[in-house]
Amino acid sequence: MYKKKLFILATAVGLLGTSAAVGASGLVSKVAGVLNKEVSVSVDGKDTDLHPVYIDGKAYLPARDVAGALGYSLNWNSKGKEIELKAKDEQAVQYMRMMGVIVDVSKAQDGSYRIELLGKGDDRWMILFADKDTELTDKDGKPVAAGDLKAGMRLTAEFGPIVAMSYPGQSHAHRIVVSGESLVKEDVIQSVEKTKDGWQIIFGETKSGVAVPTLKLTAGKETSVMTAQGESVAFESLKTGDKVRAYYGPFTTKSIPPQSPLHYLVVLSDNGQLAPVEIQEYRELAWKSVPDGEKIHLTTKKDEAQVTVIDSKDIRLLNTPDEQKNKLEEIKAANGKLVEVMYNTDQDTLIGPLKLVFDPESKALVGFFIRK
Repeated sequence: MYKKKLFILATAVGLLGTSAAVGASGLVSKVAGVLNKEVSVSVDGKDTDLHPVYIDGKAYLPARDVAGALGYSLNWNSKGKEIELKAKDEQAVQYMRMMGVIVDVSKAQDGSYRIELLGKGDDRWMILFADKDTELTDKDGKPVAAGDLKAGMRLTAEFGPIVAMSYPGQSHAHRIVVSGESLVKEDVIQSVEKTKDGWQIIFGETKSGVAVPTLKLTAGKETSVMTAQGESVAFESLKTGDKVRAYYGPFTTKSIPPQSPLHYLVVLSDNGQLAPVEIQEYRELAWKSVPDGEKIHLTTKKDEAQVTVIDSKDIRLLNTPDEQKNKLEEIKAANGKLVEVMYNTDQDTLIGPLKLVFDPESKALVGFFIRK
């Protein structure tokens, strides 16, 4: 939150009183004035108790009393030699927040910098504009120049309060804190492996017909996987041959192949991903299909359910009516795809999340995954 502040340099000591001592620097000198109680002061037609002090023929008023009459509070900053006025009735501005990685930076014609971000927070894909009013620092509070921003930098941004109704949204960056840099690799996945702590995304090359790993990236709960438009992608849907852009590091081990933590993974190939409007449609369908008795256990909000396209092979569902069973078998026989909608619940540690499966052709519910 942020409040607009008005600063006045305290160069006229007559504003604070009728006299002052001589300063050693010579910047402050003793003055004398006459308080004239016959002269009254009004603000917007309303009388006040203020009376001016005349010094060398000029009328002066006490700064603190004037500030109060005008609807401001006054604070004296002795270190900066400043009088700070704050509007009492000004509403605090609510800014939105986003953690993410810079995809691209370019300088606009007006001198501001256009920053494309992917990440997590109030929005997952944003265009922010940084200018002279943007507070830009590193994680230690040291200033960072907008011209030094580059793709791969990880940051936290506060923006708004106005966001353009575009896709992606666009807004002014109020504050940006750069938390670190990432190495960037754009390549196809050689393999995806499930580990006890998360996942490993492996890149490599083929030598004499043999796949040789050249880089292993370790992903955990803090890793975000998404499309280039910020839509969430499940690790389970990643497969060999998917083209991706990985943000990782910046440090790697000296092992063969080198290993490094994965921060963000952007899926660039089609990978059967759905458009945002389709994702929202499946969220609505799934919400209507969840039994009321199950909804009380959901920890995922209605509009935050994870929607992914999955292979139908080896899919096992709970006992379903014959019509749904037959439909599932038809899709499997054609090596077709299914749409999975997943909700986390307060029972995940015991029986796992709640997953619904839909036929992408008819958008009909095919069934529920077995929870175990």
